[in-house]
Amino acid sequence: MKRPQDIILKPVITEKANDVLATTGKYTFKVAKDANKIEIAQAVEQLFQVEVTKVNTLNVRGRAKRVGRYAGTTSSWKKAIVTISQDPKPGKDGKKRNSSIEFFEGLF
Repeated sequence: MKRPQDIILKPVITEKANDVLATTGKYTFKVAKDANKIEIAQAVEQLFQVEVTKVNTLNVRGRAKRVGRYAGTTSSWKKAIVTISQDPKPGKDGKKRNSSIEFFEGLF
């Protein structure tokens, strides 16, 4: 079984992601290409102590790049848009869950 740190690679911090976060509470992450929605939801819940209600995933294709006469592409990756519950219930272990992810709070 994979560790949560191997599934959630890094947050995606763009203007569009921040606008969606501010209005609807959806967080965007770069995730492992072989991770499925269930694994992503469990990893986010374990890492950030939140309750995940929905996970949307999409594969991002690599972009064509050129340096002089050499052409190539950047690597493709997988993006996950995770919706967090605004009124979370306590976890199975009895610990209180958060209604937001602390890392993103200072961004907007």
